[in-house]
Amino acid sequence: MIEIRQMPELPKNPLPIIIMGAGGIVADAHLPAYKMAGFPVLGIYDIHVEKAEELKNKFPFIRQVFYTFEEVQEALRKNNVVVDLAIPPSQTMEILDRLPAKTAVLIQKPLGEDLDQARSILELSRSKELVSGVNFQFRYAPYNIAAQSLIDHGALGQVYDYEIKVCVHTPWHLWEFLYDSARVEILYHSIHYIDLIRHFAGNPSRIYASTVRHPMMEALTSTRSTIIMDYDGMLQGRIITNHGHTFGPDHEESYLKIEGTEGAVKIRIGVSLDYPKGMPPRFEYIINSDGKGWRDLPLTGGWFPHAFIGTMAGIQRYYLGETESFGHDIEDAFETMKWVEKAYISSESGGVR
Repeated sequence: MIEIRQMPELPKNPLPIIIMGAGGIVADAHLPAYKMAGFPVLGIYDIHVEKAEELKNKFPFIRQVFYTFEEVQEALRKNNVVVDLAIPPSQTMEILDRLPAKTAVLIQKPLGEDLDQARSILELSRSKELVSGVNFQFRYAPYNIAAQSLIDHGALGQVYDYEIKVCVHTPWHLWEFLYDSARVEILYHSIHYIDLIRHFAGNPSRIYASTVRHPMMEALTSTRSTIIMDYDGMLQGRIITNHGHTFGPDHEESYLKIEGTEGAVKIRIGVSLDYPKGMPPRFEYIINSDGKGWRDLPLTGGWFPHAFIGTMAGIQRYYLGETESFGHDIEDAFETMKWVEKAYISSESGGVR
């Protein structure tokens, strides 16, 4: 009988958290996840004070609102905490530079707007000896932990195929800053899928990509991508995204499929369907040897907010000395950024003419 895990291991005595930023992702994912996991939140800071106050009222377990960055720095001097940096990547360097040395900090993905910025953030983190992680939380969604559990047990045999397809209508207007960004779809969305396939299979040997605009969303630099991650041998990962499907829910798709020589997994990524309302996720799997055919695994949650427990739990356990490593540390995140950069280079260099 295979024990299929769905939840990450939590720190025994979690440290309090200071959240920098009070945007939608904090309200919809970070704070609900921390409340669910029992992580204490010492305080929240945002340059728009009214946003921080609004979240304090909505989530009373937040102990206080910080009204100036100096108040945050004072709290960091007095308390052993983990900083949750939930801000756009363009602001990351400035904030990291003002944190005390050796601070534990969870950085919002992506790690910079391009590889040069990612490298600068990495070097600053190293020079200040920060304990830095990046919030690549998708790998910690309960269904992805379950898939990893089946892979680790060898239940799927030799895995040879990862396929992610997202054909939905995404309301990009919810993220106004993206309209000024030189890169959109891969950097802010498919980056999760590149990171997930790397998490399962390691770095590929090569990557091919094309990312393009949509005629009804011309203000954004790209909203559709096709990415192939090739590994030496028989393993391949494919990512196909189309965020401009405006024809209703009947033919929307959002899934991860994993195939191996002895079994397979099909996951419905429900949050992408009818976003931001979303649909429930679904986990189906088959193991040839047990003869039971396809069956459903009851899930404990989905991507939002449950996956956000894993990234905070991992960095806390490492910082507290409960584990020797955590998968989403800044060094591993930089590897994901390298492959994102290679995907853009592939798209810009074009195919065979």
